[in-house]
Amino acid sequence: MASISQRLESLPMTRTSWIILLVIGIGWMFDAMDQGMVSGVLTAISKDWGLTAYEKSWLLSSGTFGMILGAALSGNIADRWGRRRVITATLLIYSLGSALCGLCTEYWMLILCRFITGFGLGGELPTASAYVTEMSPARFRGRNVVLLESFWAWGWIAAMLVAYLMIPPLGWRIAFFVGALPALFAAVLRYGVPESPRYLEISGRHSEADSIVSKLEKEAGVQPVDAGPEDLSAKKMRWGDSFRLLWSRGNLRSTAVLWVIWFGINFGYYGFVLWTPTLLSDRGFDMVTSLGYTLIMCIAQLPGYFSAAYLVERVGRKPIMIIYFLGTALASWLFGHAGSEDAVLASGCLLYFFALGAWGCVYSYTPEVYPTDVRASGSGWASAFGRIGAFIAPFIVPALYGLYDEDAGFAMVFAVLTACFVIVAAVVAIFGKETKNSELPDLSE
Repeated sequence: MASISQRLESLPMTRTSWIILLVIGIGWMFDAMDQGMVSGVLTAISKDWGLTAYEKSWLLSSGTFGMILGAALSGNIADRWGRRRVITATLLIYSLGSALCGLCTEYWMLILCRFITGFGLGGELPTASAYVTEMSPARFRGRNVVLLESFWAWGWIAAMLVAYLMIPPLGWRIAFFVGALPALFAAVLRYGVPESPRYLEISGRHSEADSIVSKLEKEAGVQPVDAGPEDLSAKKMRWGDSFRLLWSRGNLRSTAVLWVIWFGINFGYYGFVLWTPTLLSDRGFDMVTSLGYTLIMCIAQLPGYFSAAYLVERVGRKPIMIIYFLGTALASWLFGHAGSEDAVLASGCLLYFFALGAWGCVYSYTPEVYPTDVRASGSGWASAFGRIGAFIAPFIVPALYGLYDEDAGFAMVFAVLTACFVIVAAVVAIFGKETKNSELPDLSE
């Protein structure tokens, strides 16, 4: 006899497991298209509306502010009402916001619509990663979440293709319309995925949890053996209880480490990725060339993800995070001191390779350190705190850049980002814990 959690942990990957990963990944890809599109359209919007650097920073950060609130709220809601509902609802909010962005005629209208888009996006990502973590067998868990995160690269590639091929002849609005329509389709697909059995079990819905796990076991050729409901559902939490539990003795270390990691990777990543086309344009590349270079760099994300997906299960979460964060720091330094077009392209590809591999590891690591009762909340709050770094980065980058001439300012921006990634690597090395092949607990201590 085995519990719901133990039965899930011991399974191989099944047809349903792969479908879940694919369907959730499709939504993840369209989320990435939104972020990539903003980077790609920023230059075009700026030229159309004559935006200052300060106004461009607010345009970038309005979506990030929405992501902060969306992430903070969605995790708590997902722990109370279920993962699947939140994933579907937030994707629909994102889709609506993206469509409205394409209809905006005023700067402040676009700010508001970017906030709506960010709210949906911020709410979906941590909940989706927690869901895939809970639905994955133990020996494939890290790999699956990194592969889920790899859909981000496909979304960025698609976004850069839209920006590169469609914005010059058709204008920037088309990018938002293209980004909105497929997300509606992905939301429809998500009605076909089951709720997390781990969530159902701690919610007192054992028969539903057993039905889902039994289906997975039959697909794997395993005879279902139900141990009956566990005594997990007596602990009913009020609003705010989950946040307090994140700082309880059993979760304190994990929460503190994750908040530092998420803040650092968001500040460093969005410090360079949202401004790359604009910074390249300022250094003499025309818009088409800068978007083309960014597209090539985005393609370098794919081997970064796939290598991380392989290594997190072979080597472990902690050492691979350290290696990829230090690799990102080195690549950032090289990119800031690149003296030729070839050096810009080569170091930029290296930067995207390591940075997105690091992102995959972080998304894999985050849900694993929390028990089921606060897993979505913990992931959501870590993401929300991290987005503060993403919120302030678009303001700090142009401020640093403007303090010096173009070459020195460019180098200074990436020196600061280098230091950020080194600090995160040090925190992981000193305080992080390994979660490879660990059993996911159900309740906080």
